[in-house]
Amino acid sequence: MKEVTRDTYLDWYKNMMFWRKFEDKLASVYIQQKVRGFLHLYNGQEAILAGSLHAMELTKDRMITAYRNHVQPIGMGVDPKRVMAELFGKATGTSNGLGGSMHIFSKEHRFHGGHGIVGGQIPLGAGMAFGDKYHGSDAVTLCFMGDGAVRQGSLHETLNLAMLWKLPVVFIVENNGYAMGTSVERTANHTDIWKLGLGYEMPCGPIDGMNPVAVAEGIDEAIQRARRGDGPTFLEAKTYRYRGHSMSDAQHYRTKDEVEEYRKIDPITQVKDIILAENYATEEELAKVLADVKARVKECEAFAESSPFPEKNVMYDAVYEQEDYPFISHKL
Repeated sequence: MKEVTRDTYLDWYKNMMFWRKFEDKLASVYIQQKVRGFLHLYNGQEAILAGSLHAMELTKDRMITAYRNHVQPIGMGVDPKRVMAELFGKATGTSNGLGGSMHIFSKEHRFHGGHGIVGGQIPLGAGMAFGDKYHGSDAVTLCFMGDGAVRQGSLHETLNLAMLWKLPVVFIVENNGYAMGTSVERTANHTDIWKLGLGYEMPCGPIDGMNPVAVAEGIDEAIQRARRGDGPTFLEAKTYRYRGHSMSDAQHYRTKDEVEEYRKIDPITQVKDIILAENYATEEELAKVLADVKARVKECEAFAESSPFPEKNVMYDAVYEQEDYPFISHKL
């Protein structure tokens, strides 16, 4: 695995803080109805992305995930202004403003969504890995899902074929404890989700999803296994989300005390504590990082606000390849 250095920790702090403030801003503008539809925020789960990116080869590896997908493309290299614009439904967005919160894509940066169907991305992730293997690439696909998605039948069909064909894919369950408002304990007679891999004789195990170092180590081992041609891995990253499942979630299923307990192991706080303990930076220097982060988020908001909405014809151009598609009505 690439060495975890002073610069690594400083980058983690800067990036995770930016992701957190980016999501906080989205929550704010959602209340103002500048962002519509559903909105699923990543607050608390940032260590999983930070550790994964450290282990990946960003010039060739791929990522696919579910609908909690705003900051992952930013980590993969997508301009955050375009991500913000997509959420505002603007023409400058990553999907021309037509996809919104759940459907952010960047072929250029090998980020393949963003999927609104629970578990829908799982077979797609294996399919991309199949394509890379078929074409002789040593790229690896990281396929993320929530704990609720592992109850979908498509997961088991995919695990079977991924192991049978030794596909270069890493399946990562971001187990934040609740599938919408249903706890893991209420969805199955087991709580160790990673053990599902045992039924397919797939390498599997749990990792601490609140610690970017632990995530990087676990993901790196899985990526190297896949790159050698030894097939997939199934990992359970145990984490927690500080906000509701979506902005419409009243969170009656958990207590404020529970949330505060998990805030004691906030991944950003953990990284900050190490930075200060190791004298990688001072409080004043970190305060400047935070100020820069807030300024960047404001720039993203200003860009999204000033961008135009897409023209109606763009919907047809993006959906239909055939220009004279017979079922299009232009009387809108």
